[in-house]
Amino acid sequence: MKHRAPLTLAAAAAALAALAGAAHLLAPAAPADGAPAAQAARMPVERSVLVCPAPSSSDIAETVYTAITPAAPGASGRGTARLLGATKEAKPVLELKEPGRPAGASASGAEAPALAGAADGVLAPGWTAQQTTKVSVGRARGLLGAACTAPGTDFWFPGVSTAKGREDYVHLTNPDDTAAVVDIKLFGPDGPVKADAGTNENIRIDPRSSKAVSLATLAPGAQLADAAARVTTRAGRVGASVQAGEEGVGADWLPAAAEPAPSLVLPGIPADAASVKLVVFAPGEEDADLALRLAGPNGSISPAGSERLHVKAGTAASADLKDLTRGEAGSLLLAPAVDGKPVPVVAALRVVRGSGARQELAFVPAAAPVGARATAADNRAGDGAGVLSLTAVGADAKVRVTASPGTEGGEPAVQEVTVRAGTTQALPSPAPAGLKGAYALTVETLSGGPVYASRMLALPHEGIPMFTVQVLSDDRGTVPVPQARQDLSVLTR
Repeated sequence: MKHRAPLTLAAAAAALAALAGAAHLLAPAAPADGAPAAQAARMPVERSVLVCPAPSSSDIAETVYTAITPAAPGASGRGTARLLGATKEAKPVLELKEPGRPAGASASGAEAPALAGAADGVLAPGWTAQQTTKVSVGRARGLLGAACTAPGTDFWFPGVSTAKGREDYVHLTNPDDTAAVVDIKLFGPDGPVKADAGTNENIRIDPRSSKAVSLATLAPGAQLADAAARVTTRAGRVGASVQAGEEGVGADWLPAAAEPAPSLVLPGIPADAASVKLVVFAPGEEDADLALRLAGPNGSISPAGSERLHVKAGTAASADLKDLTRGEAGSLLLAPAVDGKPVPVVAALRVVRGSGARQELAFVPAAAPVGARATAADNRAGDGAGVLSLTAVGADAKVRVTASPGTEGGEPAVQEVTVRAGTTQALPSPAPAGLKGAYALTVETLSGGPVYASRMLALPHEGIPMFTVQVLSDDRGTVPVPQARQDLSVLTR
C-alpha cells in the first residue's frame, strides 16, 4: 500500500465520502525532521452500502425487513437510507427516516427480489438491515434470517454441503452499474473439488442483478457432507450468502465466516441444541491442530471426547459435538493446541433444535468482535422473544445493550452487562416498553474484552422450534481520519 502525505480534515472527509461503505483511509506518510506523528481521530462514515439476498423460492414465504441506524449522541444533519430491489427497474422496499428508530416492510411469495441500497449523511454510520423469512411447509420449511451485508470481493463459507438431502445455493448480488465476475471454489476432506467443465469460474453477475448458483451443479456426483466454499471476484464486487436447506430438518442462511485466523469464536449456541457440528477449513499450506473449548456461564471447559481437531492443509474437517451445551447456552472457542502452530482457519457450526419431524437448523459462523458497536436489526417480543449471547475473551468486559423503539411504537430500553473473561452470558433479548412491531438490539463495548455476540430469534410454528441465529460484528460506523497539521507560517514567507 502506498503512503500519502497528511490530509486536511476537509480532504479526508471528501475522500471518505467517495468510498461506498468506506472502511478506512490510507495512512499518512511519516513526518519529516522527527516531528511527532499526528494522531488519528475517528469520524463517522458518510456512506454505507448494503445488499440482501432474494429471500425464498417458496410461494408461501413471508418475509419481514427491518433496518436501523443506531442513535449517536451529538449527531446532527440529514441523510437518506433506502433499500431497493436489486434490478435495473429498482423499486423502493424500505426507507429509513431517522437514527435510533427502525423502519420495517414486508413481502410475500417467491417474487420478492434481492435488495441493494445505500445510506448517507447522518443515517450512514452503523446502518444495519435484516430480512427474516418464515416458510411453514415444504422442502424450504424453516425460519431463514439474514443480516444484509456490505458488498465485497472475498467470502468464506465453511459448513456448506452437496450431500444427498441438502440443497445449498450461493446467492450473489451485484449492487453496482457494472458487471461482476465471480469464481466459486469447493473444498472437501480431500482438498479442492474439481468443478465440472469450469462451471465454477467466470460467473457473470449483470449490473444491479442477483443470481443463485447451486453448489451441487458445480461438482456433480461429489457427495460432500461437510465442505467449505470460497467466493472471490475477478471483477467488481458482490454480496454473497449461502441458502441451505436440509430435507426433513429445515432451512436457513449460512453467512460468510470471519476471515482466517488462528483463534476463532463461534458465539451463541442455544441452550437446548440437540445436535452441533463444527466444520473447519485450513486455507494455507500448513496443517492446523486446534483446541476446542466451550465458554459457558461459569467458565470454559473442553468438550468431552472432542478436545482437539486436526485439520490438514487445504482440506475441510468436521467434529460432531452432539448436544454440546446441555441446557446452558455457550460459545465455541477455537485456538491453537498447546503443541500446535498458530495456523489461520475458518469455521462454522450447524446447529439443530428439536427432534424427529419437528427439527429446525441454523448456522453459527465464526464472528468478528463487536468492537465499538454492533446491531441486530430484527427482534421480536412474545413468542418471538430471542436470546442475546455475549462472550468475553482475554479480559472481563462491560457492554451497553440498547433496545430501540419498535417499528410501530415503543420506548427504548438500556442496560449494562458485565461479562467475565472466558464466559458466555445469555440473556433474554431486552425489549422496549410499549413495544409494537420489530425492534433492534445494539451492543456497545464500554471496557475490556474483546466481546463476541449473537442473537437467536425464535418463532415456533406448530411444535417446530423454528429459529435463526445472527452474529453481531463491528458496524464500522466510524473510521480513523488523520488530524490536520497545518503550518500557517508558510503563507507569510
